Amino acid sequence: MSFKHYGSRKSGSVGWLLQRITGIFLIFAMVGHYILMHYTPETGHSYEQSIARFSNVYWKMFYLTFITLGLWHGLNGIWSILRDFKMKSWLAITLYGIIVISGFAFWVLGVSTALKF
Repeated sequence: MSFKHYGSRKSGSVGWLLQRITGIFLIFAMVGHYILMHYTPETGHSYEQSIARFSNVYWKMFYLTFITLGLWHGLNGIWSILRDFKMKSWLAITLYGIIVISGFAFWVLGVSTALKF
């Protein structure tokens, strides 16, 4: 038996699924980050230790993924909440634009900071 979704493209089902997938990744990433930064303070609280960690390409990829998925997850969640309110179309477009522009700006800031190391 196969299940097919015949809803419109605006149903939000893809966003809903990606929200769950990114949430699962972020749980593991946050736990790993928490253990690294709070249970083993000798591994990451000084500038030199941060530079040493960011010189490893795997840690850099981890943090770039963490930044990207964390921003997407958070901003998609905000948009999902706002979408539940009945708004005029100009207000919905404006708020969506603000979310996209601020998300892109924060993503550029986070990626440029991570790549400077």
